[in-house]
Amino acid sequence: MVTTDFFTPVVDDPYDYGAIAAANSLSDIYAMGGSPFLALNIAALPPTLPTEISAEIFRGGAEKAREAGVVIAGGHTIQDKEPKYGLIAIGFVDPTKMITKSGAVAGDKLVLSKPLGFGTTTTALKNGSAEPGDVAEAVRWMQQLNKSAAELAVDLQVRGGTDITGFSLLGHGHEMAQASGVRLKFSFGQIPFLSGAQRYAREWIFPGGSLDNRAYFGSWVTFIPQIDEPSQMLLFDAQTSGGLLLSVPPEKITLLLEKAEHIGLALWEVGEVVEGSGIEVII
Repeated sequence: MVTTDFFTPVVDDPYDYGAIAAANSLSDIYAMGGSPFLALNIAALPPTLPTEISAEIFRGGAEKAREAGVVIAGGHTIQDKEPKYGLIAIGFVDPTKMITKSGAVAGDKLVLSKPLGFGTTTTALKNGSAEPGDVAEAVRWMQQLNKSAAELAVDLQVRGGTDITGFSLLGHGHEMAQASGVRLKFSFGQIPFLSGAQRYAREWIFPGGSLDNRAYFGSWVTFIPQIDEPSQMLLFDAQTSGGLLLSVPPEKITLLLEKAEHIGLALWEVGEVVEGSGIEVII
């Protein structure tokens, strides 16, 4: 399998930016239950950008790739007014063990491997209203590879899943519900968020992509009245290097969570798959 992704900086530190971009680029392969092994750099950098900053971006990407067991074998760089960086990633997947958006079945439990709130937190950083601790928390999560979650899912023969990135939890969830011919039912109170995310949401600090997500995917989502608008928007929040959303057979959910705890991997059960179509969000 081959995939690619790149974007403009979401944080100020160039090393962190490179590492986050690399983790994000590799995520599509993990989301299908695959193992990446080779990558190429893609970069567009201003000619005025100091070389030490460019070097840190590439170092962040290279060290994250090394953590994933991936060789960066080259790449291509052009000049542009705003920095952009990412990877072309190549991986292997066993077709008999592949995780797909069409693999969710009514009765499955929904599991999420990272908290939400990356979009609102990084937007708060850009406008100068983010707390340093909140930014550091977001950076840690965005740099985390989805490798362990994917390997555990494949080991337990999970067949339904996707990664949560720019289209948000509800956007990518809609894709999975539509492809599988099912309805996803999320419990808002079980969904994890970054420490500052709900505060920034109440201040209506969101990237433009989050508003686009609500405009496009909102007609497929039903919220109970107790969930206010800022909370609804958090589920449409555009994520960078988000976690995996897995559809886990009910007889395997306990073992999955036990194995995750044993290896120190955070997983949250956030809902269930039911018959029907669309998405429902309850308390």
